[in-house]
Amino acid sequence: MPIPWRLIVLGLLALGAAALAWQFQDWRYGRQLAEQARLNADTLNQLTLSAASAQQAEQDKRLALEQRLATSEQSHYRALSDAQRDQDRLRDRLATADVRLSVLLDASDVAPGCNVPATAGAGGVDHATLRARLDPAHAQRIIAITDTGDRGLIALQACQAYVRALAPVHFE
Repeated sequence: MPIPWRLIVLGLLALGAAALAWQFQDWRYGRQLAEQARLNADTLNQLTLSAASAQQAEQDKRLALEQRLATSEQSHYRALSDAQRDQDRLRDRLATADVRLSVLLDASDVAPGCNVPATAGAGGVDHATLRARLDPAHAQRIIAITDTGDRGLIALQACQAYVRALAPVHFE
């Protein structure tokens, strides 16, 4: 039995329609994939820009902190060198007898036979107070002790300034 030509044409048309539908679906799916790829690229771009700006902000914070620490270090170094210079100057003045260290004495506790004058001299600052001059070697030791104490206090202030400078960064 021969196949009617209409049936063949209908079969070919159905096959062509299916191929066309398949091509349309392929084109539509391709468009969706392209759109999704573009959206993914945009999202990745935004994430990259956000990460770059966050990194720049962190670098700016770090630079500001380094500048604050450098300024603080310079001021503490200056304070340390000023204290050292003052201590050296005082030590030199003590060595040349340009300056003499003395201590106040309790007038009621003066040992008998001690030849400390009862009144202050004409150039004295304290009125009617008893003073005893320290031996220059003892005065030098006292100056050395105060020098060590001054250095310790300056170092402590430098450490405190360093911690204060770092504290806001680590506790934000």
